[in-house]
Amino acid sequence: MARVTVGGRLHFGFGNLSLSHERLYGAVGVALDSPRLSVRADPADGVDCADPTAREYAKRAVDLLGVPGAAVSLESTLPRHAGLGSGTQLALATLAAVANAHGREPAVRERAPALGRGGRSGVGVAAFEAGGFVLDAGHPTARFTTDRPADGDWTVPAIAARHEIPDEWRFLVVIPRADPGRSGDEEDESMRAVVERADPGLGDRIAGIVARRLLPAVAEGSAERFGEAVAEIGRLNGAWYADEQGGVYRPPVGELVASLSDAAAIYGAGQSSWGPAVFGVTDAERANEALAAGDEALAAAGVDGDATVVRGRNRGADVEPGPDDASDGAA
Repeated sequence: MARVTVGGRLHFGFGNLSLSHERLYGAVGVALDSPRLSVRADPADGVDCADPTAREYAKRAVDLLGVPGAAVSLESTLPRHAGLGSGTQLALATLAAVANAHGREPAVRERAPALGRGGRSGVGVAAFEAGGFVLDAGHPTARFTTDRPADGDWTVPAIAARHEIPDEWRFLVVIPRADPGRSGDEEDESMRAVVERADPGLGDRIAGIVARRLLPAVAEGSAERFGEAVAEIGRLNGAWYADEQGGVYRPPVGELVASLSDAAAIYGAGQSSWGPAVFGVTDAERANEALAAGDEALAAAGVDGDATVVRGRNRGADVEPGPDDASDGAA
């Protein structure tokens, strides 16, 4: 038996989506300690899994690893298509669970593309490997193609910068009961439409924020300056996406972000990935006030949902190893 457990992640946005600049994408995000996904795998002949999405990942994992099969079950799950990285974490956790059940090395970074993951953003893969705050290097713009490359025909973006998330930092996560965020072919079509018309000036502005505000803030441990920086990066990303999602933030995220931005306990708020998850940066001292602000934001927007305050995660996936591997870490 092997069990792999990992938290979700927040995706604050990309450094550049314009074809006018030398490098494309360059994602920014953090690993979260909760909510968590847990996948169990047992050696088997063939693939047995009740969850259809996990079953497809298990089939690919079995083929990639060259093993007979696996019985795979989901013991806990992340909210699907909410902006917390459920797809990548499920794919990699399934791969790692199947590999460890057979005493094999999962090599998640190398095999993620064959699972259809890690094409644009490397945050999910990096969060699975080692957690923390991550800025990835993106891809050379010359590699961009109008048609989506086949699964496996890319490499996961390298990590340009990684920092430990300070112990006292906290993240408010608000998930309104709204339509799920974009995924699969719909997400791919939207992203390509955005890239083909993106304003290069926004990329220049984001580059300045990353270099002069974001990286110094995380290196020095300032939650306030970090929150302000990621909020601005998210707002500028939203200007790229406005035509695709109906505004700088997708409905009803805009109302939630506006409400949280006025809360004294929140240093910066925004939309994670395609949403509908909303984040707020705070700290342990203000966690209760931040949670109350999340509940108040939902009430003010007139939508149901859930608000939680969670820690960042500075380690990769936890593995209860299979027969031939007694170490932690799934990469």
